[in-house]
Amino acid sequence: MSTDPRPVVVAAVRSPIGTSGGSLGCATVEQLAAPVIAELLDRSSGVEPAGAVLGNCMGPGGNVARVASLAGGMPEQTWALSVDQQCSSGLAAVAT
Repeated sequence: MSTDPRPVVVAAVRSPIGTSGGSLGCATVEQLAAPVIAELLDRSSGVEPAGAVLGNCMGPGGNVARVASLAGGMPEQTWALSVDQQCSSGLAAVAT
């Protein structure tokens, strides 16, 4: 049980879906996820986020949730967790 007095805002937004070698093939994870995080911040209308969970199916490479969260406008003090479970990473992130 959390002792954090802040409200919990849970929302899901999806990045564009592409195919291997398609028009999004050169985009980085951060370039795809930052606009999604910015949209979530906009939808939460002024609620300061405590953290973010991001599903990543692009492979290993550090905490892409942290990099994307900062690029999307989240404050530096927020935590971020990347879930890398390939085909089910989005669902695993929601479940987390």
